Amino acid sequence: MKKAAAYIRVSTDEQTEFSPASQIRKIREFAESKNYLLPDEFIFRDEGISGRTAENRPEFMRMISLAKATPKPFDLIIVWKFSRFARNREDSIIYKSMLRKQCGIDVISVSEQLSDDNSSVLMEAIYEAMDEFYSLNLAEEVRRGMNEKFLSGGIISKPPFGYKVNNGIFAPDENSETVRKIFGDFIKGKSYRQIAEELNLCGIRTSRGKSFESRTVEYIISNPVYIGKIRRNKGKKTRFCENSETVGGKHEPLISHEIFAEAQNRRQIIKNLYPKYQNKIPADYMLKGLVRCSDCGAVLCLQSKSLQCHNYAKGKCRISHSIKLEKLNKIIIEKIISDMGDILIKINLNPKDKNSDGEILRELIRKENKKLIRIKKAYENGIDDIEEYKENKRKILNKINALKKQTENIPKENIEIKNLNINLSDLLNGNYPENIKNTVLRCFIENIIFDRRKNIIEIIYKS
Repeated sequence: MKKAAAYIRVSTDEQTEFSPASQIRKIREFAESKNYLLPDEFIFRDEGISGRTAENRPEFMRMISLAKATPKPFDLIIVWKFSRFARNREDSIIYKSMLRKQCGIDVISVSEQLSDDNSSVLMEAIYEAMDEFYSLNLAEEVRRGMNEKFLSGGIISKPPFGYKVNNGIFAPDENSETVRKIFGDFIKGKSYRQIAEELNLCGIRTSRGKSFESRTVEYIISNPVYIGKIRRNKGKKTRFCENSETVGGKHEPLISHEIFAEAQNRRQIIKNLYPKYQNKIPADYMLKGLVRCSDCGAVLCLQSKSLQCHNYAKGKCRISHSIKLEKLNKIIIEKIISDMGDILIKINLNPKDKNSDGEILRELIRKENKKLIRIKKAYENGIDDIEEYKENKRKILNKINALKKQTENIPKENIEIKNLNINLSDLLNGNYPENIKNTVLRCFIENIIFDRRKNIIEIIYKS
């Protein structure tokens, strides 16, 4: 008795094809009629997956891998239609030829049975050509439809954070006010990281149910959907749709054009201060992200009390560029003052207020303590039993402890500065926060190149 395997595939774009259960039933009936043995472990299925490329079908690839075993685990592979096996003629020819010549395994179709004479080769080729044409034509029709829908301002993607779909258009949801707050906080000076942390502490999640990150906030800030537009990528997909086109949408804007333009202006300033791949976390030393290796161009990172080439530490650069941070700070400060003079610097930073990180955390802790009082009353009034009360209390206390730990991590050197006029040398040599010094240096320094072999330090100023 020959042993058979079955391959079932159903793609999301085909509503008229047999369901997986129907395909399996027809294949089993066919196997029984031919007296083939079809074990359950040799039934492979890919659901909701296109047949254009084999590599994107995990069960198909697992089946091919098993077929190569010695001795061969099955004698033939049964499919409902040849299009289930592959819609790409190249894949179909390659895998069928490999199975037949190297493994001695045939691929047969229940609904498209071929004769044993030479005409079967021609008929199989015709079936494969028709399947590929259908797939290509369907893809073209889908692209044409999507393009027409986009140009008319229709929805071509899932709703972004702050919106839901209502009667075929985006409509504000319960997170719409959060979007307005994100933009408001950003143009007032909060960083992507600070906004993300506050949202996570409040228990707010992204449209995909995940925690917020700096890049999530930046994506929201950059998205013109919030001023009533629809955006799509042109060509290669990029994270923030730099290569994109927009058209007017049919939905209600959440942000005014003025606020959006102000947010984009600040976003561009941040991009200029922090080039690609540089860390946007507030600097914990003055020269963070500014000093680069003369050999490979990588940033020098802090290791203990010295800076070292990031690529050298990972074995990608052959030349060590280790230098004591204290020594480098002194050299850089002396060179800057020599080049620029002891100019007067005006620093205008908002003082910490009720929206500061520490105060936000303290307010969240107060809210959790109020919850403790409420769940105790619920237990005393017989609303919750003792087990429910214990579980709720445990969760709240864990959250309070987590919030308290975060308050301990707030930098103590974050002093209040507003409209401060100070000499550059006094700022760089003084006991001021390192992130403020770093921000000031980034305003006029492009890079600092350290050449260990020549023992030369070059400051490249912005033009």
